[in-house]
Amino acid sequence: MLSRPLDYMAYSLSLAELALGYTSPNPAVGAVIVRDGLVVGLGHTQQPGLEHAEIMAINQAGEMARGATMYVTLEPCCHQGKTGPCTEAIINAGISEVHVAVIDPNPLVNGKGISALEAASIKTFLGEYEQRAREINEGYFKYITQGIPFVIAKFAMSLDGKIATRDGDSKWITSEEARNYANGQRHITDAIMVGANTILMDDPKLTARGYSGKGGRSKRQPLRVIVDGQGKVPPTARVFSEPGKTLVALSDEPSNREKLSIKREGTEYIMVKSQDELIDLAELLKILGQRQITTVMVEGGSRLLGSFFDNRLVDKVLAFIAPLIIGGETAKTVVGGRGVSKVRDAFHLNNVKIEKFETELLVSGYVSK
Repeated sequence: MLSRPLDYMAYSLSLAELALGYTSPNPAVGAVIVRDGLVVGLGHTQQPGLEHAEIMAINQAGEMARGATMYVTLEPCCHQGKTGPCTEAIINAGISEVHVAVIDPNPLVNGKGISALEAASIKTFLGEYEQRAREINEGYFKYITQGIPFVIAKFAMSLDGKIATRDGDSKWITSEEARNYANGQRHITDAIMVGANTILMDDPKLTARGYSGKGGRSKRQPLRVIVDGQGKVPPTARVFSEPGKTLVALSDEPSNREKLSIKREGTEYIMVKSQDELIDLAELLKILGQRQITTVMVEGGSRLLGSFFDNRLVDKVLAFIAPLIIGGETAKTVVGGRGVSKVRDAFHLNNVKIEKFETELLVSGYVSK
């Protein structure tokens, strides 16, 4: 039985996690309404244009919402968008107390929701499980404040840092359990990005095939982004026949212009400014932000990951480490590019977490800026 205030907020956070992968570019929010020690309303954000978490919980609670307490993972909105302001619904429902995990950095909200509730004599409390609430919506937080997506560098490697053998074989470095987890991460990410060489070497599907947060197989597919500066990816690649959409980013070289006229269902070609056929990744992120992509998971290869690190564009790392030794001077390492010249300049991770799978470890953390 839930009995303490922090337990109810933890419950709200678990509801928010159910919404991940369905709400972008809106945040994933969870809400719980409690009256006389009983949960009378539950809600989590629906697809854009549909109910927010607070409205869903209020509708479920009905008259039991009057005099009740609400626990919500993100500050309630106070502006008219595709749906009405949640603050207005909270006030009209007669809720007497609201606990908020974290302020919404959206300039249209950013404290105004709390102020609206307080102006209506509703007690407000802020900061319960704030860090966890931020992590759930880390993509939204960056997108809404900077206009570009949150970048996750995800890779699997052997103990000696290899992603393939000297002959290019990479199947499989990690166990099925780890691969299923990685597919689940694809489900909650707006876009997956790989370089042309990954397509040429592995011919991947780049689809979300894991289980979604609501149970059952993932039905939503993230946008597939192929960084193909030289226009080398053939039309026969499997990625073009998979469900969902694919975006091919070409360098702005004259030789690539003819590819813009290629018409293939679910596929779009764009040209991005470049230098020596190397695409400007910062510019590509701006383009994705304009398309309301809030999170991008960069899955390789070595050259693309190296470029993202060299340009200091990585926000988070998901590194699967398998108990294998591949060896070989010519076998590719995880991160290529220029790298750093001194160890003191290496990229450091904060808030590091370590999880164990069947045979490997997942090390995750946020890149120190």
